[in-house]
Amino acid sequence: MKLAYFFVFILNSLISASVNADSLPDIIEKIKGSVVAVGTFMPKRSPQSIFLGTGFAIGNGRLIVTNAHVLPKKIDHKNIEKIAIFVRENKKVAVLEVKAIATDKVHDIAILQLVSGTLPALKISKRAVRDGQSIVFTGYPIGMVLGLYPVTHKGIVSAVTPVALPAIRSRQINAQLLRRLRDPFEVYQLDATAYPGNSGSPVYNPETGHVIGIVNKVFVKESKENMLSKPSGITYAIPIRHLNDLLIKNNLM
Repeated sequence: MKLAYFFVFILNSLISASVNADSLPDIIEKIKGSVVAVGTFMPKRSPQSIFLGTGFAIGNGRLIVTNAHVLPKKIDHKNIEKIAIFVRENKKVAVLEVKAIATDKVHDIAILQLVSGTLPALKISKRAVRDGQSIVFTGYPIGMVLGLYPVTHKGIVSAVTPVALPAIRSRQINAQLLRRLRDPFEVYQLDATAYPGNSGSPVYNPETGHVIGIVNKVFVKESKENMLSKPSGITYAIPIRHLNDLLIKNNLM
């Protein structure tokens, strides 16, 4: 009798694993509709669109999350430059105007709002993240050079680690790093490779599609790899709880 139960347990485990493996393409297909390119648009400029990073829709479908450093430092209002997101609609690229409504420069997070329209929204995870957990992130690693086609990478959380570590020599400590050393916070170190265009990409659970973090290619790396002459290809992500805090602070939840 015990042997029969054992075989039933093994069979159920195999079926469950198969379902999870087969569901990833479906999860990615749903995620892609919520992932956008972030940049600026100017009608009289050539090119009209400039890509700066990746973002994703949350909440009511009007809110777009990205990294704060992805946003342009200046906007040419005189020549009608606008912050915009770019999405694929019926094999064409649609340009949608957005405005920045909240930023957290400490954790490098920005929230944008669509001027009109909505997008399918991603759900935010409430589960704790552990070392070794499987993750997936989707974004635009080389911008729109090859067209607006989101790319997905899969890996694990290699470590939950402080954002800043003391430099070996005092000359390696700059003012920005010193501020982060005074008030460090944890980030996720990932074993999947991201590229500059991936900044702002959602990092999510491959089984549920719920977002656990935001890819950060510049801000974290400057702190973590300050003492390296040849920075590694390690990818970092900002935990989603900092986005939750920003949403609550600005009454967006």
